[in-house]
Amino acid sequence: MQLQRSIINRFPRIKEALRPIYYFMQGLPPISNSRISSEVIRNLIRKPNPIILEIGCNDGGHTLWLNEIFESPTIYCFEPDPRAIVRFGERVGNRSNIHLNKIALSDRNGEVSFFPSDGDRPAHDAEGTPAMPEGWDLSGSIRRPKNHLKKVSWVRFGRTISVKTKTLDTWCDENGIEAIDFIWMDVQGAELDVFRGGKRALSNTRYIYTEYSNSELYEGQAKLRELIRYLNCYSVVTRYPDDLLLKNRIHIH
Repeated sequence: MQLQRSIINRFPRIKEALRPIYYFMQGLPPISNSRISSEVIRNLIRKPNPIILEIGCNDGGHTLWLNEIFESPTIYCFEPDPRAIVRFGERVGNRSNIHLNKIALSDRNGEVSFFPSDGDRPAHDAEGTPAMPEGWDLSGSIRRPKNHLKKVSWVRFGRTISVKTKTLDTWCDENGIEAIDFIWMDVQGAELDVFRGGKRALSNTRYIYTEYSNSELYEGQAKLRELIRYLNCYSVVTRYPDDLLLKNRIHIH
């Protein structure tokens, strides 16, 4: 077995050719090296005025991109990091169709500990990165960092803050949201927390695009197979290297 692995690792083409077979045997969808695009999203949603939730919106970069895809979308954004909230306001401004909720979505209502990220991205790797005067704020999570500390050594986590949290179901009830067309989610390891708190809402959501990791970057982070198993009424449209596009089989045929 070790000899076989050694041969495969020495020949990248063989390794690449066998990768789909490996994923199939593991019960996982193959990886597409493409990137999700505005055309893909537009062709999926097929309506000019969708209800979109962006869970983990940071400074609103993706918010503005999603806003440009459709004629008249309504976008509800969620962000608990105070630094990102300030930058969101500066970047997005006041738009009647974009609504920022300064909370984290989780599996409970109340308050939770949030682990803000910090650090300065190396100059050679910072092209296209927005300015963050108060430090790197793209990796904060309600889950304690674990392997993230090893994977990206320059990102630091030196403190915790308390942030307000709601379940997705509670938020939808309070805001009269009965159906969601698209969820764009980047919650740094807290994916299952959001899903657990949104069973009713997710049953009436057409598409989900979420980040995932099999490396447990944060303590207790659910791996890909667990996420797919939990969302048993969804099927995988496309698996990207670090993201997953899913469709609700009940609402999408």
